[in-house]
Amino acid sequence: MSFVFIAEAKTYKLKKPVRFSFLDFSTLKLREAMCREELRLNRRLAPDVYLDVCALVQSSAGALAIGGAGVIVDWLIEMKSLPERQMLDVMIAEGRVSAHEVDLLAQKLADFYLKAQVSTIAAAGYAERFFREQQINREVLTARAFHLDHGRSSLVLDRLDARLSIDRARLEERVRAHGVVDGHGDLRPEHVNFSDGIAIFDSLEFNAELRQVDPFDEIAFLGVECALLGAPKIGPMLAEAVAQRLGVCVPKQLMPLYAAWRAVLRARLAVAHLLDSSPRTPEKWEPLAGRYLAIAEAALA
Repeated sequence: MSFVFIAEAKTYKLKKPVRFSFLDFSTLKLREAMCREELRLNRRLAPDVYLDVCALVQSSAGALAIGGAGVIVDWLIEMKSLPERQMLDVMIAEGRVSAHEVDLLAQKLADFYLKAQVSTIAAAGYAERFFREQQINREVLTARAFHLDHGRSSLVLDRLDARLSIDRARLEERVRAHGVVDGHGDLRPEHVNFSDGIAIFDSLEFNAELRQVDPFDEIAFLGVECALLGAPKIGPMLAEAVAQRLGVCVPKQLMPLYAAWRAVLRARLAVAHLLDSSPRTPEKWEPLAGRYLAIAEAALA
């Protein structure tokens, strides 16, 4: 949803002037507000990375500049550039993630979740979100326009439906036990960097509801993404390490549900790229969805 301009020392993000059902960046005022919200949210986990919100100005001669005199034509988020080699996804690909890195990440996340604002979402509303999204998952993943293994898709969706029904009360109890917080919202390996400590960036700014999460749901999501990259042990290790630091037990009955639900959602989002009028790399999305469905199937086995 943004253009990203990477320089040696700094990176700038420019939000695209788009509007969808789940976000609205269509006006200059809205983009400024979302830039400031992104800065606020991401300073929770990457305070040294998110530097400022800057005006993009146009001079009377038509030249564009960051700051200075002129007419404000847009807004930018100014960030410190991070070394790509220290991104978690790159480290996984190169086999450079050890128990030490998992422990460092666990401490960072535990500190964050201890300070995070407890969600005010209603218990029934939290559980209902899973069922609502699952209905959309089924509509998309069973569409015959997509070349998927529809037998597997239906089996996984049926098993996930059953698991959701069994675990509805447990989901609601997580809210009542103050186990749902205003979290990161998009905790993926490519949003974790291990240079000069740990920076976790790209928190989801445009939809506060989607940030209302059980920390162990977010960790399960990260675990799914690590498993997709060939590191299936990171998720369970991280969950145990975070739980230990929080002084709680991993909600083990919910972890298979969280992992499967996240994997199915990612499968849906993968094939949804093919609904674009001119999708990029169209050959990528159906095989990727199949891999996510395999992860979901394993979680529900």
